[in-house]
Amino acid sequence: AVVSTQSTGKFICANTNGVFGSIFCDFGEDFKVTDTNGEQCLSVMVSAVSKDSDGIVTCLDEKRHGFEDGDFVTFHEIGGMVELNECTPRKIEVKGPYTFSIGDTSAFSDYTRGGIVTQVKMPTSVHFKSMRDALKDPEVLPTDFAKFEQPYQHHICYLALSEFHKSAGRLPKPYKAEDNAAFVTACNQVNDKYSLGLEVNAQLCEEFANGCSGQLVGVQAFIGGTTAQEVMKACSGKFMPTKQWLYFDCAEVIPQGLKEEDCEATDSRYDGQVLCLGREMNAKIADQKWFVVGAGAIGCELLKNFAMMGVGHNKGMLTVTDMDTIERSNLNRQFLFRSWDVTKMKSDTACNAVKEMNPDINVTSHQNRVGPETEKIYTDSFFADLNGVANALDNVDARSYMDRRCVYYKLPLLESGTLGTKGNVQVVLPHITESYSSSQDPPEKTIPMCTLKNFPNAIEHTIQWARDQFEGLFTKTAENNHKFITEPKFLEKQKSGGALMSILEGLRKDLSTERPTDFTDCIRWARLLFEDNFHNTIAQLLYNFPSDQKTSSGALFWSGPKRCPTAIEFDANNSEHLDFIVAAANLRAFNFSIPTNRNRDFIKGHVSKVTVPPFKPRSGVKIAVTEAEAENMNNDDESDSEKASVILEELNAKMDELRSLNIQVADFEKDDDTNFHMDFITACSNARAASYRIAPANKHKTKLIAGKIIPAIATTTAVVAGLVSIEMYKMIQGLKDVEKYKNAFLNLALPFFAFSEPILAPKNKYYDVEWTLWDRYDIKGDITLQELLDIFENEHKLEISMLSQGVCMLYAFFMPADKRRERCGMKISELVELVTKKKLPAHKRALVLEICCNDSEGEDVDTPYINYSLP
Repeated sequence: AVVSTQSTGKFICANTNGVFGSIFCDFGEDFKVTDTNGEQCLSVMVSAVSKDSDGIVTCLDEKRHGFEDGDFVTFHEIGGMVELNECTPRKIEVKGPYTFSIGDTSAFSDYTRGGIVTQVKMPTSVHFKSMRDALKDPEVLPTDFAKFEQPYQHHICYLALSEFHKSAGRLPKPYKAEDNAAFVTACNQVNDKYSLGLEVNAQLCEEFANGCSGQLVGVQAFIGGTTAQEVMKACSGKFMPTKQWLYFDCAEVIPQGLKEEDCEATDSRYDGQVLCLGREMNAKIADQKWFVVGAGAIGCELLKNFAMMGVGHNKGMLTVTDMDTIERSNLNRQFLFRSWDVTKMKSDTACNAVKEMNPDINVTSHQNRVGPETEKIYTDSFFADLNGVANALDNVDARSYMDRRCVYYKLPLLESGTLGTKGNVQVVLPHITESYSSSQDPPEKTIPMCTLKNFPNAIEHTIQWARDQFEGLFTKTAENNHKFITEPKFLEKQKSGGALMSILEGLRKDLSTERPTDFTDCIRWARLLFEDNFHNTIAQLLYNFPSDQKTSSGALFWSGPKRCPTAIEFDANNSEHLDFIVAAANLRAFNFSIPTNRNRDFIKGHVSKVTVPPFKPRSGVKIAVTEAEAENMNNDDESDSEKASVILEELNAKMDELRSLNIQVADFEKDDDTNFHMDFITACSNARAASYRIAPANKHKTKLIAGKIIPAIATTTAVVAGLVSIEMYKMIQGLKDVEKYKNAFLNLALPFFAFSEPILAPKNKYYDVEWTLWDRYDIKGDITLQELLDIFENEHKLEISMLSQGVCMLYAFFMPADKRRERCGMKISELVELVTKKKLPAHKRALVLEICCNDSEGEDVDTPYINYSLP
């Protein structure tokens, strides 16, 4: 493929040849890149700036600044040294994790307080050589550091391939001795012709000749996705382009011992694959049975690739499950879906789409969540029939669950994920590698409660606060109202104390004292909500902590991360204020099945007539300043049983009237532009941001944060799915050599590619017995607990000190002697039913028992778990 723009002088050339691929980029002699890495600009709060010939900026010690030498920054909200505010970007030199220098500040005013420093991305100029020059003097982007010298050999091979094709009118035939010899000769000739000065590796050249005639889906996806990102770079100047040659190969997938006759084309749609891998491998692919978990962005790409590869088209089967429906926001990267598919099930639609691409494919769609609740569907026999699992999931819990399933059933697992331009692939091989759960990402950072409630300093804080407001006002409260009316025992299920009292007070407000009867009541409610959120609460906060308040150490209370707010006066002529009223009133109307109204003039006219009670701050009101105080205040809620009884009696007296209400719950849906969900959250967040002098966010940015949308782009997804498909070829062959497999980490914005061998499963040991996470004790037949203890004592020289199943303790050395004796005489299955107080499900064929053991010297030892097969 060749992409060329004559008017701008940008040129991209991409090739895929069997297990090999290449990309060449030439964007001109002076190409401007506006964003070299694709990362968000860093922003940190300032605590001090020195007045010096080389001014030192000190940041708050809440977190490291994260800047690097040579970065450029600017400032705003600096107190005192106002010359820095909105200054021309200044180059920095890092002095420490919390400090950096910004050059001469000696002529500036004295720094007094606060401020924010923000990274600025400066345009970078990139010089490209023409293809004519780059052919002779190649600049290569490495894709696999284990093959560091090979890209230069592949440069020679691609030049030789062009010469071979010119002379023979075709590509080299796989494993044809004459073609191999001719190709090696051509490689030596082009090495001399272009004065490359390289030592030609004849073995690599023959490998290239043998593997370059066909086409592999995985290679095409990798090269195609990477090339598409390069096109975007050429058009936008966003992200660093490839300089200038990229060579890729996956020669490890070629089966050993292939001969010329094994790779002859048979006029089949899979001939490209046969030319690379042989007919025997193609037949194996056709009989594979794989479970694809997820039909979203990666899932769509995997299904497309697998269909084109012919996975399961003979005696095999692809089983796909995804419980989600298609949303409009999916369409930019989940290309098996179209606009008319919105609201349909992802799995069904994806399977129908790939069936059109390859009618021979055998594919079954499910709509199930993977988890303990679906183990009666995905049973032992289901997993026993599989060859492997490919995860295409978007959450850690589901990934970890499927990882545990694969370890238990000893199945290969292909794990992958993307985050914007970043992607990764992990290969999990039974008995060889560690599993997905062997290592974990750090936990996601949460916003402290006191920051959300009283001291926001970033738009993310106000958006999360608005999201919580939505859940509390229109989801949880409406849910409570509905359940109180329809479920007689609803209140009995609630915890007593402050939480119950809070629910009762909410019920009284919504179902009695503030129940709306028409849309004007909803407008009045929305206006009072605005007053409470953005005026009264702020006024109370400033009453408790005035703007000039100082701490016990003499420092200003409103400094550092605490931004001093201002109470907002409602203005019906302010479009943002009116946005809040329109959204809140309509959501309130939806909750009570009152006809909605989008007429802004009507709403504006009525909201101006609402009488708002004057607010007077109260003394004695507690406001949490620290996270510990916020936690304690949550736990200190007291109940008033007498007051609760009065409220309940009042509500029960109106129950006949309440049963006529149709309460609707507003479950958050970010992609429906007509439901006012994102309108409310955006308006609510921006009003709070205005109060705290935080830059507002538009609806799109708010949706990304509130909806927790993981950045995903089609290019990265295609590249990752291509790499997964390549690893699948190796698994289908049954390769055991871990060096043949590749875990992948990539960032198309840089661009950066890193391939590494999968990490071997760590070995544990007791006595002389070595074991890994893939090992277990298999025990068949329903035996007593005492018989189990004896088996370990006699056969393994281990004393079981504790035995558990799930979260239930079946046996422990510290149990009373009578209980131990009673349990030792019971069958394991009976004991499990006794302790769990549940009958074992009919589909359950085995139990996983966790044990703690002591060796012969009484020392604790780590051991595998017990797989206890039921009769």
